[in-house]
Amino acid sequence: FCYLAFNTPHSPWAVPEEYWQRFKDKPLSLRAAGEGNESLDRTRCALAMMENLDANVGRVLKRLEDLNLVDNTIVLYFSDNGPNGWRWNGGLKGIKGSTDEGGVRSVCFLRWPAGGIEPGAVVGEITGAIDLLPTLTALAGIKRVGDKPLDGRDLSPLLFGKAVAWPDRLLFSHQSGRTSARSQRFHLDPRGALFDLVHDPGQQTNIAAENPAVVARMGEAVAAWRSEVLPQGRDDRPYPVGYAEFPRTPLPARDGIPHGGIRRSASAPNCSYFVNWTSPRDRITWDIAVNTSGQYEAEILYTCPVADAGSTIELEFNGARLTGTVSPGWDPPLYTHQDTLARPPGESQMKEFRPLYLGVMRLEKGRGLLTLRALDIPRQRVMDVRQVNLILRQ
Repeated sequence: FCYLAFNTPHSPWAVPEEYWQRFKDKPLSLRAAGEGNESLDRTRCALAMMENLDANVGRVLKRLEDLNLVDNTIVLYFSDNGPNGWRWNGGLKGIKGSTDEGGVRSVCFLRWPAGGIEPGAVVGEITGAIDLLPTLTALAGIKRVGDKPLDGRDLSPLLFGKAVAWPDRLLFSHQSGRTSARSQRFHLDPRGALFDLVHDPGQQTNIAAENPAVVARMGEAVAAWRSEVLPQGRDDRPYPVGYAEFPRTPLPARDGIPHGGIRRSASAPNCSYFVNWTSPRDRITWDIAVNTSGQYEAEILYTCPVADAGSTIELEFNGARLTGTVSPGWDPPLYTHQDTLARPPGESQMKEFRPLYLGVMRLEKGRGLLTLRALDIPRQRVMDVRQVNLILRQ
């Protein structure tokens, strides 16, 4: 099994020059539908990214050919959400972050030459990502592990064109407190507006007043879904560490909490690192749950100006401690040459981090705060921190 997640098309707007040159002056005949302001250069960059993405997908498919794995390999191609800004979206309403069709609808292509699926077959029934697990386990003949109920359905009868009873159902989408529901025909948005997607795929005409029974039925289903699925209060699950099947656990800055004067390199946590570590009162914590008691190697991905090297640091978890020295100094430049268009201010400029090996510590099974602090700071600052790695020794 291989899951390959491409990060494009998305900001930061960085694409190889050969692709940008093909699109940087290209006239755009398909534009955003007037809901927001479209940056034409960002749209052109997204198109260039799609060409690059297409080439990279082609490399994967070519590799399967080279290994003689094409016929009996199931290849799935899909996306996570709508576009990350205003650009042409097939006439659908909304973009990423919206629970309208334009925010959540995705392409999904499946290829399995030896599986007996008719080339060019189209599944007209609504499907969702929740269907992938039951479908793939069925196609591969794998027994599902675990006993928790699945909301998804096995789509294999539809893929093989079998005449089977397929009752209508609702698919739910949720983002930032907003929930929408989608049936084969209707879409109920978070405000209670109802749209007939068969005749109005762009969600232009609210027909809730003419269909109170449909609104009531779908609204009750949304309320039941929210009650069952959404956490009642804060969801503060820890980050799991120490599975024998996955002995290496990365703990990036994205998932850590800075304390004191430490801050993130930019407001978006996704690809950030911690900066401004100057005081012994500062610290960084990760809420983790150790699954397996044992010996763990610990390393930190860091940078530090040569003049500031030498701070003594401590990594601690539930009484277990490991100390080390920030050395040698390592202060590479930022990767400012990568961007095709100006990087949004909330996104970090990255640089090359190097590993600082701290040693081995014994961690007992259980939950707690993994804390990184400085015991001694002989100069101005400690270091910038991208990530802590914990590696379970087998």
